[in-house]
Amino acid sequence: MNNKENKPLTAYFCMEYGLDESFKIYSGGLGILAGDILKAAHDLDMPMVGIGILWRQGYDRQVIAENGKPMDCFPEYSYDFLKDTGVMVEVNIRNRPVKIKVWMCDQFGNVPLYLLDTNVDGNADRLITGQLYGWFNEERIAQEMILGIGGVRALRALGINPQVYHFNDSHPMFAGFELIREQMKYGLSFEKAKAKIRKHITFTTHTPVEAGNEKHDHVLLRYMGAYNSLNYRQVMSIGGSPFNMTVAGLRLSYMANGVAQLHGETAKKMWSYVEDAAPIIAITNGVHNGTWQDKNVYAAYKAGEGLLSAHMDAKRNMIDEIEKRNGIKLDENTLTIGFARRAASYKRGDLIFGNMDLIEPLLNQNKLQIIFSGKAHPNDLEGKAIVAKMYEMSCKYPNAIVFLQDYDMHIGAMLTRGCDVWLNNPRRPMEASGTSGMKAAMNGVLNFSVLDGWWPEGCEHGVNGWQIGSGYEGPNQDEHDRESLYNVLFNEVIPIYYDNKDKWEDMMKNSIAMSTEKFSAARMVNEYYDLMYSKCGE
Repeated sequence: MNNKENKPLTAYFCMEYGLDESFKIYSGGLGILAGDILKAAHDLDMPMVGIGILWRQGYDRQVIAENGKPMDCFPEYSYDFLKDTGVMVEVNIRNRPVKIKVWMCDQFGNVPLYLLDTNVDGNADRLITGQLYGWFNEERIAQEMILGIGGVRALRALGINPQVYHFNDSHPMFAGFELIREQMKYGLSFEKAKAKIRKHITFTTHTPVEAGNEKHDHVLLRYMGAYNSLNYRQVMSIGGSPFNMTVAGLRLSYMANGVAQLHGETAKKMWSYVEDAAPIIAITNGVHNGTWQDKNVYAAYKAGEGLLSAHMDAKRNMIDEIEKRNGIKLDENTLTIGFARRAASYKRGDLIFGNMDLIEPLLNQNKLQIIFSGKAHPNDLEGKAIVAKMYEMSCKYPNAIVFLQDYDMHIGAMLTRGCDVWLNNPRRPMEASGTSGMKAAMNGVLNFSVLDGWWPEGCEHGVNGWQIGSGYEGPNQDEHDRESLYNVLFNEVIPIYYDNKDKWEDMMKNSIAMSTEKFSAARMVNEYYDLMYSKCGE
């Protein structure tokens, strides 16, 4: 069946794309989501093109220095598989023209990804597209102008005229300014131009804390050239003052969405004060089965036998690679918990260590192993302190705690296949989705998580994983959740793992059954077309 029939051509804009660990144009969850969306659109034969940036220095290679603290490296990458489209466009930044070369990644054939590159002879600003999320506000705005304004101009130069523009997070928001400018050039007033273009824009909001959403001063926006022929009054009416990129996304789009059912409700409350905002629905994220689900594990699940054996093969592979990387040989028969994600305080990576009188005996008696991985933004000193703390714990308990440096897609795939349990304990309601848990679930790695993000939609406590806490939000949340974590770990997780392997394997089967379709990228992309893209232009 050709799924393209009656489906609108959609241009998907995102600052980063996680397609393969060797293609360093991603930093974390946002990029992995974007990559999985392109892959699923390819599998489903959906009409979509991606717009992104060719980051010459990637995000950050983050390794541990001799002093035990993370150190940032920015090597330059080149990719011989990209195709030169022959297209060059310009965007005025700081009152001078910046040339942008357009490359194409056709790895997914019917769903091409076009990447914008300022590393062009003659540019004074060749490294705008150097580091993903690099530098500070001024360069961030320049990067977002390349993505948004440059992205629309690239589409025009390529002869591609989408019916829908999807802004994944607020970074591409300046594309809306360019679409308005185009319509005003044809004689429409600002208000009529905005009304016309917003019928073709959808917007995904992610960060469920208002303070974490990007804001810019109007003086800086005007200096950078981000107004793009609009005036202060017009730009103010879109994003307020200071200019809030998420508010702008809501006012420029026809429909918006959160990335889990709980997050959708959180986003509605958080942005309820915004006048003339797009309605916010919820489309829960999903992950690409072909990328993240271990083929042998899934085959054993489908065959109805050998699931635990297939998992142990994945676990041994993980243990072998950890030994090569870190020189530590973990025990394949010891309960192994994985915790790998962006280093941020609200994710509470150290929650399990709140009472070392309880945890230390498990570590010393070979009853528990914990594998950590994570990366902090180069300018995030608090995040770097978290990374340093994880590494410090691995030095203190070298036979039971491991920290894997330079977290990337390869480490993520290895851990979500090889660990026994996937720990996730963010401070509610600050987790938008949490797709690493979906990857783990598809591999029979049992989620042990706070009821935040996607987990309330999938969790059956004691059947396909475990919940931490009851969804409590308020004072002493850390204490409430830590007490629950210990209670479930000692009274359910550990006894089942060591004393009831049949029960454990049944829970693995239930986890795979729960997640394989319901939390797939294919389901997610179909919902985007059915619930959002097809509604545009009405």
